Amino acid sequence: MPFPAACQGTGIALALAIVPLVVSCMYAKTLRLVSILGARRPAPVLPARLDQLFHRLGSPGCDPEPIEEQIWQAWMHHPHRRAAQAIERTAADIAAQLYDIAETRLLHLVRACPDFAEAWNKRATLYYILERDEECVRDIHRTLELEPRHFGALCGLAEILRGAGDCESAVFVFQTALRINPHLSAVRTAVEELRGGSHQQLQ
Repeated sequence: MPFPAACQGTGIALALAIVPLVVSCMYAKTLRLVSILGARRPAPVLPARLDQLFHRLGSPGCDPEPIEEQIWQAWMHHPHRRAAQAIERTAADIAAQLYDIAETRLLHLVRACPDFAEAWNKRATLYYILERDEECVRDIHRTLELEPRHFGALCGLAEILRGAGDCESAVFVFQTALRINPHLSAVRTAVEELRGGSHQQLQ
């Protein structure tokens, strides 16, 4: 079965080659986006210091933990104070399992600040917790459009693909995350496990 016309395009052979035929159009569109993340620029609203932080994160001898923490802090930042406060409250709502409140708050936030990448990522996280995978992938897609270096969103997408049994696509997305942040040891382990499982299935 061919992919829907809206999911077809050029320069994405790798991404589309590993998408199962049963996958939804949104999954295919998001994998296509993952395949071209290197050509995208982050949204202008993102703090400029992220460029330096990601440069440092790519250094082999760096201490990744404090750099990752600074990156997450920068992602949570927004030039409008009310938006920054809302995302912090949402994170607290999710931690307290106040999911209805968090979803309502995030709905208002993404409408008011559609260029706020972390708002979309937080809602994707919420949908992941609630096992609403289609909505999660949709918000991951928007997150990556705004912040193509978001290794957290990439890992979330890979976990959804892994849970769906699409090991090849999961490996592809995990490896993309590792190119951005090579210090994700759990992701590296996941890739090794998925590759091992794929080899066993072929035997």
